[in-house]
This record gives sequence, structure tokens and C-alpha cells, in this order.
Amino acid sequence: MTYESEDYLKKVDAWWRAANYLSAAQMYLKDNSLLKRDLVKDDLKAHPIGHWGTVPGQNFIYAHLNRVINKYDLDMFYIEGPGHGGQVMVANAYLDGRYTELNPEIPQTEAGFTKLCKIFSFPGGIASHAAPETPGSIHEGGELGYALSHAAGAVLDNPHVIAATVIGDGEAETGPLMAGWLSNTFINPVNDGAVLPILYLNGGKIHNPTIFARRTDEELQQFFQGLGWDPIFVDVKTPDLAAHQLMAEKLDQAVEKIKSIQAAARQYPAEQASMPQWPVLVARIPKGWTGPKEWQGAPIEGGFRAHQVPIPVDAAHMEQADALIKWLKSYRPEELFDEAGRLVPDVAAISPKGDRRMSANPITNAGVLKPIDTADWKKFAVDTAKPGTVLAQDMIEFGKYAADLVEANPNHFRIFGPDESKSNRLNEVFTKTDRQWLARRDETYDEWLSPVGRVIDSQLSEHQAEGLLEGYVLTGRHGFFASYESFLRVVDTMITQHFKWLRKSKTHTKWRKNYPSLNLISTSTVFQQDHNGYTHQDPGILTHLSEKTPEFIREYLPADTNSLLAVMNKALQSEDKINLVVTSKHPRPQFYSVKEAEELAEQGYKVIDWASTDKGQEPDVVFAAAGTEPNLEALAAITILHQAFPNLKIRFVNVVDILKLRHPDVDSRGLSDAAFDAVFTKDKPVIFVFHAYEGMIRDIFFSRHNHNLHVHGYRENGDITTPFDMRVLSELDRFHLAQDAAVTVLGDKAADFAKMMDGKIAYHTQYIREHGDDIPEVKGWQWESLD
Repeated sequence: MTYESEDYLKKVDAWWRAANYLSAAQMYLKDNSLLKRDLVKDDLKAHPIGHWGTVPGQNFIYAHLNRVINKYDLDMFYIEGPGHGGQVMVANAYLDGRYTELNPEIPQTEAGFTKLCKIFSFPGGIASHAAPETPGSIHEGGELGYALSHAAGAVLDNPHVIAATVIGDGEAETGPLMAGWLSNTFINPVNDGAVLPILYLNGGKIHNPTIFARRTDEELQQFFQGLGWDPIFVDVKTPDLAAHQLMAEKLDQAVEKIKSIQAAARQYPAEQASMPQWPVLVARIPKGWTGPKEWQGAPIEGGFRAHQVPIPVDAAHMEQADALIKWLKSYRPEELFDEAGRLVPDVAAISPKGDRRMSANPITNAGVLKPIDTADWKKFAVDTAKPGTVLAQDMIEFGKYAADLVEANPNHFRIFGPDESKSNRLNEVFTKTDRQWLARRDETYDEWLSPVGRVIDSQLSEHQAEGLLEGYVLTGRHGFFASYESFLRVVDTMITQHFKWLRKSKTHTKWRKNYPSLNLISTSTVFQQDHNGYTHQDPGILTHLSEKTPEFIREYLPADTNSLLAVMNKALQSEDKINLVVTSKHPRPQFYSVKEAEELAEQGYKVIDWASTDKGQEPDVVFAAAGTEPNLEALAAITILHQAFPNLKIRFVNVVDILKLRHPDVDSRGLSDAAFDAVFTKDKPVIFVFHAYEGMIRDIFFSRHNHNLHVHGYRENGDITTPFDMRVLSELDRFHLAQDAAVTVLGDKAADFAKMMDGKIAYHTQYIREHGDDIPEVKGWQWESLD
């Protein structure tokens, strides 16, 4: 029997019918799952929830992917792009046995079948979309737009794998998915695997036609060829043998095209590779195929009405139960499942075996995780024997370390971003690697482009960069994504979905491995947007992530090079975290020694003795700073205060791990009240200088003893102006800080000093409008010892 024979395709059809039956039963039934007796009220769910529309078409695709895996012995896994329809991956994993292997309480028996039906989209059960608890998944169903980016990230440095990526035609209309088509620019046919996009055109979204489904094949061919893909069209309408024969022919054509591309490219070194025309399968398959064709005179199959639960039958509405029974029995379950409830042996036999099952492919469970070699960051440490006297650019220095990371991890570490690596001062990375780029190159203008680079930043799409990194770390590799701070907000929903994936992996499964952390570097921050202005000012990613479950979120604000290096060394070694690192790319004074940097990275905060005058006694005022510019301005304010009021007892605290300050009732890592009070006191004024929105700090102090809090953070007063004026606009500058501290501690005795600070600010405002640059007192400032 060949894989194209009528007999084999009949078994594929039987597998498909079994998957469709189970998928439909999961929506409606909580008992009597194989309809071995008359249907009664208690057999039905009170509120059937789910999405039917994409399910039968995806089951059809899945069954045929199993066929080509067997025929060509493929290392393939499945990405379910369409929103919801989670029954697809659950049903097929159950039929091939993987679901039971991971969940022995759901055996391949009638009882297990029934339990799987009941728990679908049910309290205490499983999601109605592909989720972390779904075997074979790396992509959450409903993350509309990221399927191709996740797939491309997964196949990088995995030369033998094919990511079969189903794209819903509603999803295909999104901006991120449109950006995803350009991922073919970065896939090397020698060193990387392949993505097989399957554009599933079913005709309807929730309540509208889909745009791509209303385009002709000729129009779609022009579209995909223009983007560098080779479209292969398959159009099926009637669920018969001819449909299976056509799908088999077209899918074979796509797989053989991939294998041909790779075989030809792999005769030569990867450095000589160019961008091939990878195949894309454009599959026209009716929405809600094989389900009810109409209901009360309105068409269902083939249009938007098939999107969710297609007919209104539930425990409280049994009037039309006969229609549900007719639909379910149309799959002829008595031919598919034996008396014990198992898939009949001759149909079960066509499943791929072992790790060749898409539900069991190791790549979908953190791959073969290889620890990162974090090299030696201390090689690049800055000399801070005299704090504040050395100027350096933190990202330039970190770029040297990142270059070593590339060299130390040649096959499992990558750097991602939009077109900003050079702007973000990662120049040194390009002494060790290029940007990976397979498209045409112009040697006159193009810089650092080659087919084998370890940096992918040549597409101005935050969605693509974030999706590539997510796909890369979810399959067991390491990296980071560097972006301008405000543009991380473009992908904060993607980051949220990744967080939810991590959380559910730990709380809803026992079999998911740990993932390398998702590392985000935020530069071009709110206090240094002198040429971009207000549009590029938004530190809200810090607030956004701080609201997530603490176990999975870390937010670091290193103030200088050494603390940035120590933090990144820690972040890159961590697992199951989202590490947000906010840093500077501009010349800044360097303050903290290697030892201090290590302590800041490990403990999260430190009282800086050389910048304090309390000498271990109860201070009159506590200054705390989190962030590069807050650290600089707080230290400058301390020098101003000390000069004016030398007897004032000042304590300075640098904070790197801002969430470490939270109460242990909120965050298990948080400081106890005793530890918090030992640093911030119970009642003394705290001048907290913070990089982002002030509400975060107020929340941290809310349940503490000390409410004598004065927060100076970003106050949404941006403009195109000088760097120091950005701080003045938010009252985060040294003059406002010193004034606030003095007036709070000394009251009327500080009146003259307060007026002097007002004068400094007025002079600054007049000066920048005349000279276009910051006042010499600010530009030339250096730290002076307080002794």
C-alpha cells in the first residue's frame, strides 16, 4: 500500500472523521460521548463554548500532514494560527496517543473520551484554543498575527525541522501577520529549517467575509510571488476521495519543493546561500465543513455563521437535539471507535510514531535545551575607582559583551530587534557577526549583511522581532530583543501572551520543561529623546509588566555599565522569566564598581555609603534612585544639598531590581517590613527618583509604614528639547529634587535655598532657548566626594 493509494487515503479520511467527531462532541457533550444510548439532558453541557468554523478544515490539514510525515519521514510540528478551534490539536493528540501519555487520567477508552469531551472549555478544564496544556503547541490560539513570526523563530538553527503553520484568513488580515510574510528574508536554507505556511481560506470571520478569500487565485499568486513565495493552490469543497487526492498531491508538491530547495542549497556553504522561493499552500476549504449546512433557513457551512457554536442545542434547549445527533452520527463513529472507545487499529496505525508525531515533537517542549555560556562580563567592566569621573556609553560597553556571547554560543544565541541595533549602540556585536539576510544586497550601501549573521534586525517591525525571539526561546534557545523604550508598547500584548504562556505552563501542566527567559532591552528612554520628542516617550512597559504575576516578571534599571553587565549576565542565565532591562545608550558618568554591580544585580538594591552622609545613623532624608538619569540627578542633588546644608544626614539608595521592593504579600521575593524600614525608615522623607510613572512607587509604599514619600518620575510633559530639560519637565532634575528635600526637611529654613533652585531652573529655561544646549553647570558636573 502506497501513501497515495485509495485504501490509504480512506484511512486518512477515517482519521479526519474521527478528529471531527471528537472536536464536535467536545463542544456539546459531557457524557454519552459515543452516543451509545439516547441523548438526554444531562449528557449536554449547559453552555457549549467553542469555535467550530476552522476546526474541520484544520483537522483535514492535520490528517494530511501526518501522511506526509510518514511518507517523507519529516521532522515537522504544527502551529495553529486561527483564533480558537483548540479541539484540533487536542483531538489529534488524543488520537495519536500523546495526550494520554502526558495525562494518564484521560485514557484512550470510552471513559477517557468522555472526560476529554467534558473538560473542553469547561470550568476546571482546558482552554478552547491551543494553549500550554495542549501537546505539540508553542503558539497560543488566538494570538492573531504572530504565527509566521513564531514559526520562523522556531526553525532558526534547526535545519531539519519544518514548521507547518496554518494561518486563518482572518488572521491573515492583521498587521503582524503581514509583516510575518517577510520572515523569508531571514531563513537560511542551509543552517535553518523551513516554514510551510498554509493559508486556510474559509471565507468568513466572526461576522464578515475575509478579504483574502474574496481575492482570485491570480491576484493571490501575484501577491505571494511579489513577496518572494511560491504559491500552491488547493481548492476542496466536497468531502470525498477526490478532495483527499487533491490535498495529497498539493501537499506532496510543497514538501518536495522544500526538500529540493534544501538539497540544492546544502551542496554549498551556508555563507553562499540566497533567498529561495519557499512554497506557501493556499487552501480554500469551507468554513464549518462537514457540519450543519443551514439552520432555520440561513446558510452555515462556508460562511461566518459557522464561526462559533453552529446550532443552539444545550442542556436547557433539547428541542433541536435531533439535529445535533444527526450531525455527530454523520461521521459514522461506530466505524471509527471500537467497543472500548479506542480508535480502531487500522486507522490508528497511520499515525506517525514516537517523536515524529507533531504532538510529541521535542521542539514543542523547549527543544533540546542547551545552557548559555555567559562568557566573562567582567572583561568589559569600567574602572570606577573614582565614581563619576569616567564617561562611557552603557550600550556600547554591553555590545562588547554581547559580541563575546555570540562567539561563545554560535548556534543557540541570537539578537533580535527592529532596524535599531546600531542606533542602540550595539556596534561592537558586528565585529563578531553580521545581520542575517538572504535577500539581494547592495554592496555600496548595505552594512553587515550576510546569510549567516547572528543578528536579525533588518525589518522595521517590532512584532516580527518579538515573535522571532519568542519562537526562538520557546524552542530552547537564548537571545534578547533590544528596542526603543516607547516601541516596546507596540508589542506589549505579545509580551503579555508570552507571560500567560509561561504561567500556564507552570500551573496547568506537569510536563512542560523550563524555557530560557525572554530578555527585553529598553533604550532610547523618556529622558533622552532630544531629537524625537514627545512621540518617542512612554515608559509604560514597566507599569504594564509590573501588574503581572510576580513569579515571572523581573524589571531591572541598571544605572551604569557595570550594573548593566551584571544584570544581563543574570538575566541570560534565568529561566521562565520575562526580564525587562531599561538602560542608556548615551555617554554617562560611571559610578558602581564590579563588586557593587554584582550586589545590585543579586540583591536588587544597595545603600551607597560613598554617596551618603548618615554614617549608619537614622537619616534626615532618604534619596532613592531607579534608572540611569534618576541615579545621575539624585547624586547631583545630594552634592547640592550637602554643599548648602553640610549637617544634613542623607542616605542614598540605588535600586536596580525595582520589584524587589514590593511587600512579600504581593511578591514572594519582596522585602519584609523590617528590611524595608531598615533602608527607608518608618517616617523620614523619601525622595524617590524613578524612571517611569510615579504610581508604581506609590503602590510599593502603600502597605509600608513610611508614607512620607515624594516621588519624582515621568510626568508626561515631553517635548523636543535638551536632555536635561526633559528631566526638568518632569521635575526629576537635581534642582527640583534638592529643593523638595530641603523644604520637606527644613521647612521655612530652606526658603532662600528654594528660591535659589527656582532661579537655577529659570536660568536653565532661558539658556536652552538661546543656545540650544544645556547649561555648563549641568554638562560639566562631576561627582565630588562628600568627605
